[in-house]
Amino acid sequence: MNGDSDMSNPNNEIYAKRRAAVAQQLGADSIAIIPTAPERQRNRDSDFLYRHDSYFYYLTGFSEPNSTLVIQSNGSSTLFCPPKDQEREIWDGIRLGPDAAPSSLGVDQAFSSDQVDAVIAKMTENCKSIYYPFGIHAGLDVQVGQWLTKARNRVRYGALCPANLRDLCAILDEMRLIKDAHEQDIMRAAAKISAGAHIRAMKRSASMLAQGQEVREYHLDAELLHEFRQHGSQYTAYGSIVAAGAHACILHYRADKAKVNNGELVLIDAGCELDGYASDITRTFPANGKFTGPQRALYDLVLASQQASIAATRAGARFTDPHDAAVKVLAQGMLDLGLLDANKVGNLQDVIEKRAYFQFYMHRTGHWLGMDVHDCGDYIEPSELGSSHTRHDALTGDVIINRPARILRAGMVLTIEPGIYVRPAAGVPEQFHNIGIRIEDDAIVTEIGCELITRDVPVHADEIEALMRW
Repeated sequence: MNGDSDMSNPNNEIYAKRRAAVAQQLGADSIAIIPTAPERQRNRDSDFLYRHDSYFYYLTGFSEPNSTLVIQSNGSSTLFCPPKDQEREIWDGIRLGPDAAPSSLGVDQAFSSDQVDAVIAKMTENCKSIYYPFGIHAGLDVQVGQWLTKARNRVRYGALCPANLRDLCAILDEMRLIKDAHEQDIMRAAAKISAGAHIRAMKRSASMLAQGQEVREYHLDAELLHEFRQHGSQYTAYGSIVAAGAHACILHYRADKAKVNNGELVLIDAGCELDGYASDITRTFPANGKFTGPQRALYDLVLASQQASIAATRAGARFTDPHDAAVKVLAQGMLDLGLLDANKVGNLQDVIEKRAYFQFYMHRTGHWLGMDVHDCGDYIEPSELGSSHTRHDALTGDVIINRPARILRAGMVLTIEPGIYVRPAAGVPEQFHNIGIRIEDDAIVTEIGCELITRDVPVHADEIEALMRW
């Protein structure tokens, strides 16, 4: 939201339908309270770049801080937002203000944010249930308690006090899990921008090395940021990983100042956020544009595992199916390449059952993607919660409760990101030491398979080498 009170949001109908869907699920005489994120201080008098709360934005399309939305079960929506303030607007930017909010955002009424306690306390009277996001907003539990206290103080005048507090995330998480056409279009656009950023970083690495220049991880990070902002992205979706050489074996390594050496691989895990939605791409490429033999062998293995994972991603499949498909290919490849010794770990089935592959592949193959890079939504199938069995983890011995994994449905969006990470260790062939490879794409689930929205950046080794040729 740009704060221009003369312009209504063209997507008001989308947000209104979402609020109506929430209202229908609240039950009679209930309200839902959704605050946005607070501003956060970076140091002294400097704040971090502000980013709204995803639940709040999903229901409003509004990105000003210090705002709260209330949805009543009768379908009415009320916004609390910062008041117009000429002095503060000189310093911080134009505010929409409560007078313009109904026409600009499509809410039924709006108040100044400094009225939130008095108005919401009154709204809670005679309610049966109050819904709000549990465990998200620091201090909200206390604030809700204060509103309830005010409601209890009026019972002598005939008011009823809410008897139930319920987690609104249970409703919103299920809604957000299926992306509508509007959301999918934004995510395709975000993916396209991010793909261009990866291409830019690949080319920069090869060209600098070809010209004898020193390359640092931050040089490539700069290319990512340039491309993101050049095409209108508001933020990075998460801290970009730019990992040269052995750093690629550190899963959450952040772009730093390390030198990118000729002959090494570079792993970049980076994506932009566009209009509230994240993208998430990982590519691993040779810094100079040419894979060595061992690098190519491992790269082709990871790519084959991703292709198996992609083939397993479709409506009706389980969320765990892509991971299981990737593990099967990776485990067999580890045996074939000598990373695992069959005389010690057994055959493919033994490797999978004992999780012997975990030494080189220790994360899941995907996660939900949406407004948050690790988006909300259960990974267990809601219709089968009562079905479970226990097992002992092969590595830790811990008791694990297994429940049926979520059944994929058209419109869900997830990442597909197998990898392999080879740290030096006894028995591990030296030619593979310190090689870390991950390949990640974003997929929209369809009835017949999945749509990969991040393939504007090459993924096959030959294509990467052709792109980087200098």
